[in-house]
Amino acid sequence: MDKLEYALVLRKKKKLKESNSLLIELTKEHPHNPEYHYQCAWSFDVLGEEAKAVPYYERAIELGLNGKSLEGAIVGLGSTYRTIGDYENSKRIFEKGLKLFPNNQAIKAFFSMTLYNLKQHDQAMELLLNCLIETTADNSIRDYERAIRYYSDKLDQIW
Repeated sequence: MDKLEYALVLRKKKKLKESNSLLIELTKEHPHNPEYHYQCAWSFDVLGEEAKAVPYYERAIELGLNGKSLEGAIVGLGSTYRTIGDYENSKRIFEKGLKLFPNNQAIKAFFSMTLYNLKQHDQAMELLLNCLIETTADNSIRDYERAIRYYSDKLDQIW
């Protein structure tokens, strides 16, 4: 088992500090490995140290992270920016994420929270309602899919 695998096993076993220490070490040993930076960022997030996660997420993306890891990094960085109050950077990251991964419902859900924080409530609700429709299996909601989609961008309109 290599060091990355071991760090991820430690995370699963809730040995978060040990996992984080090993991931920091990996980023120092391999400063150009985007996956190590991504996993290190994630390890700071699960420790509740969001501000420390930011440079690792940014570096992972800058180094060319791709695929599922890039999707995860966009969710993580956008959400982290939001939780530390940097709503404009959060919005920027989520907009980039939606261009790259237009069907990623997690990006949409987290982006709706950022829009809410930016007082863009109408856009937040539209995004979240459409996300709900696209992901639910609940028949009581599916029965009203057309109506929910129709009203999602007309919430302030009175007939």
